[in-house]
Amino acid sequence: MRLVFVLRGYEVLGSAQDLHYCARVAKSLGHQVVVYRPPDAGSFDYSLAVEGADAVIFIVEWTTALQRGDQLDWVRLAGRIPRARRVVVDCDGKYNDAFTVVGDYNHPDAAASQAWVAICDSLSDKIYQPTLHPLRKNVGTFLFHAYNPAWETSLDFAGKEYGMFYVGNNWFRWGPMRRVLEAVQPVREQVGRIGLTGHGWDSPPPWANPTVIEAAYCSDPEYLRQLGIEIYPPVHFDRVIDLMGRGLFTPVIYRPLFDHLQLVTCRTFETLAANTIPLFGHSAAFVEEIYGAAARELVLIPDQPDAKIRDILQRPKYYAEIVGVLRQHLAERHSYAARLQELIDIVKV
Repeated sequence: MRLVFVLRGYEVLGSAQDLHYCARVAKSLGHQVVVYRPPDAGSFDYSLAVEGADAVIFIVEWTTALQRGDQLDWVRLAGRIPRARRVVVDCDGKYNDAFTVVGDYNHPDAAASQAWVAICDSLSDKIYQPTLHPLRKNVGTFLFHAYNPAWETSLDFAGKEYGMFYVGNNWFRWGPMRRVLEAVQPVREQVGRIGLTGHGWDSPPPWANPTVIEAAYCSDPEYLRQLGIEIYPPVHFDRVIDLMGRGLFTPVIYRPLFDHLQLVTCRTFETLAANTIPLFGHSAAFVEEIYGAAARELVLIPDQPDAKIRDILQRPKYYAEIVGVLRQHLAERHSYAARLQELIDIVKV
């Protein structure tokens, strides 16, 4: 089966890693995944050829706007591929009514929401979101993001450069990150060096402009300096897991909108493969539903957050055993082969 993915793709953010491994697994199973874009140097198989495609998969993340005009000419694609073989995967929860959560939002207003829902409805009857609990009855669950056991690195905490190291851009994530850093404060000296890699932590990101509200990339550079946080630029997706492994532990945090919608992301799965202990900033119920009951041990405790960090610093081997259990759970239930088969089944229905 030949699948054409349509998305606003970047190789230093978003779902680049998922797309890369989905394509690799597809090839190993006798299928083909290409990205709709003029042929270009890069990590993906880029093509504007839709003839012979068995399906077109619209992956919506970052934006509902077209990029550079015809490079995402959805009308042209819709005219060439039968409706039954077009699928929309809404990774950002935009196929919903407009709402705001702790300053985060899916649409600026109701009109924008209605317009986007109408566009998706014009493209396909098959609308999916990466959540086990879609809000709309006509939306199905397709988690899209997945886990690859081949990513796994040995859990060896000797000689760590950093106590905490986080890899990811600041897009409505300052609130969750601030809560983690406030939990770190009482044990700041014991944690040691802390690093953040990505856009928007100590200065405005490249995408900052008058059309993007400041809440999307707000931060507190002075607070970061007071805590001695080291800031690094973003990295290519194939370096993410190695870099997370520089820290004894790494936070797993979402923007408030994603927490509210219980969406999974690439970090949901990548972090477990790194040589680090994940520290979840989500609800215990959500964490258990995705990773299994053992994952509750790795949740940041709301009323005494520094207690979990103290325990991780004191008993890293104990938590490494828990990570091993979670890895097995993800390998069995959330592999790329399983995701690809789910997608093929969706196309065939």
